[in-house]
Amino acid sequence: MKAKTIIATVLLLSIFLACSCSISPTAPGPKPLLNAHAHNDYAHDRPLFDALDHGFASVEADIHLVDGDLLVAHDPDEVKPDRTLRSLYLEPLKERIAKNSGRVYPSGPQFTLFIDIKTQSVPTYKVLSEMLAEYKNIITSFDSNGRNDKAIVVYVSGNRPRAFMESEQIRYAGYDGRLTDLQSDAPATFIPIISDRWSSHFSYKGAGPMPADQQQKLKTIVETAHKKGRIVRFWATPDSPSPERENLWRILLDSGVDLLNTDDLPALQKFLLEYAPK
Repeated sequence: MKAKTIIATVLLLSIFLACSCSISPTAPGPKPLLNAHAHNDYAHDRPLFDALDHGFASVEADIHLVDGDLLVAHDPDEVKPDRTLRSLYLEPLKERIAKNSGRVYPSGPQFTLFIDIKTQSVPTYKVLSEMLAEYKNIITSFDSNGRNDKAIVVYVSGNRPRAFMESEQIRYAGYDGRLTDLQSDAPATFIPIISDRWSSHFSYKGAGPMPADQQQKLKTIVETAHKKGRIVRFWATPDSPSPERENLWRILLDSGVDLLNTDDLPALQKFLLEYAPK
């Protein structure tokens, strides 16, 4: 009887060890990509989570004020009551930060959330401002003393109520500037970023070397913005798979552009993991 017990114990131990060996350790998460921005992130199958699975550290959500709530969609006819800014972005980010010791990515960089206002500027922003204040423990604030960095920084784009935002004693969002703001004396705590449409200022689309005059223009834009403590992003850059797209991405990175804009998450992830700027 005793021998049978010993044999049974040995068999159980062998099975346990075999099972333990077959279980792979937890796979590490994706490497956070500082330069990766998910344009119209909400259009992906899994808003926010697809971007996070590809290591993106910046995403964009368009919002519409509907019946007092902020709904995420590009156009008014696409809004749905269950697709709210809170449910798609703010709550999932809050939960993730709580699990990752105060960061979106464990020991990772600050995460950027662009919020593009599609409806009336002041009414929409007022609701947004109140909502962001509910998440003040994880969202960067701006006031007369400067910038109080947290896990997330929010930039307001689209219909931006500049005068109203400037009047706030404390803000939970930075103002997304345009190239017309490049020389502005407004502090970087108010305009922390310059964004603009690529084709409005450059004709180059990535084929062959970049013309010298356009290369110098790009260099001047980036240097001026950086001296004023601002980062730089261009939207509507060529985004169809092609050697030209990758060539332009290289030029933008080498010129110091901070965020590369794309809808193609896997392609930009692959590019950034393989390419080291000069």
